[in-house]
Amino acid sequence: MQLLLSLLGCLLLSGGFAFLPPAPQQVVGRLQDLRVRAQRHQRPHMQAKQDFLEASPYYDVSNIPVNTYGKKAPCIGKVVSVKRIVGEKATGETCHIIIDHDGKMPYWEGQSYGVIPPGINPKNGKPQGVRLYSIASTRYGDDMTGNTASLCVRRAVYNDPETGEEVPEKKGVCSNYLCDAQPGDELKLTGPAGKVMLMPEDKPAADLIMVATGTGIAPYRGFLRRLFVEQTPARDAFKGLAWLFLGVANSDSLLYDEEWQSILKEHPDKFRLDYALSREQNNKKGGKMYIQDKMEEYAEEIFDRMDKGAHMYFCGLKGMMPGILEMLKGVAESKGKTWEDVLKSWKENKQWHVEVY
Repeated sequence: MQLLLSLLGCLLLSGGFAFLPPAPQQVVGRLQDLRVRAQRHQRPHMQAKQDFLEASPYYDVSNIPVNTYGKKAPCIGKVVSVKRIVGEKATGETCHIIIDHDGKMPYWEGQSYGVIPPGINPKNGKPQGVRLYSIASTRYGDDMTGNTASLCVRRAVYNDPETGEEVPEKKGVCSNYLCDAQPGDELKLTGPAGKVMLMPEDKPAADLIMVATGTGIAPYRGFLRRLFVEQTPARDAFKGLAWLFLGVANSDSLLYDEEWQSILKEHPDKFRLDYALSREQNNKKGGKMYIQDKMEEYAEEIFDRMDKGAHMYFCGLKGMMPGILEMLKGVAESKGKTWEDVLKSWKENKQWHVEVY
């Protein structure tokens, strides 16, 4: 029997973790431990707990991974899939890209990956630099193994204003590189980067107000999957309201709408969803409906929730910020408050999270 157990100790289990020691009393315990670990790293049923990548306690950010890989020594990831996720009438092409990092580049929701495209920058004759993309999945990845990360990338193209024809030399180098990638292609990755967009998981009763234009939706997909889809400690603890505002051109340009509708159906008391479709909706003045116009409809409520400890996030085009700031300033003044003092207070309390470009 001892010989049999010793031989079993030489078998490499499916996760590729380690060879087992030959001592019988150690073999049994180790087999049980590795079986649990292997099961955790397989794709689980939706009801299975996701906890093998959690801090202890789960909201402790003291050991969050930051800049594990840099430009000089990037992580080599492999493309799993590239999928167009917008309709035919969308203004441009947006892709959902899944990348296998083999568990070597863990990250947290709200962080970004850097991608180094191949080639030389014609402006300076040097290798292409790092482009940052917000991660659009939870730390467990879309397959929930902890080995992948997803990006939401809009293909950047430039059309001549006179002819309407695309000008290839002015297209976005990295976005086109990613959208054209094929399964198995290798990518040079840096990061993960950033702490600005992290969720306040130590405050599970806090409301989260998430504001996005276009692919700025990426970090919120990670937030919402962690809070409502995957069986995580954060989901078990969350008692607040998650409120998503997304601004795009038209219905065909909506991103991950099926996911949001599913969450809304299952968690109507904890999730709210508002779209601003600039080419299909009008604001109260009869003009195009932009994200700041949609938020203005709820100006008083948003301000009050912030005053009660909500956290507000902005990701996407910086052009949305002036209108939103002006709207909130108006509410502050109507309440007899000085807007500059209010905003300062929100920032000091780490309730204000901005990552715009």
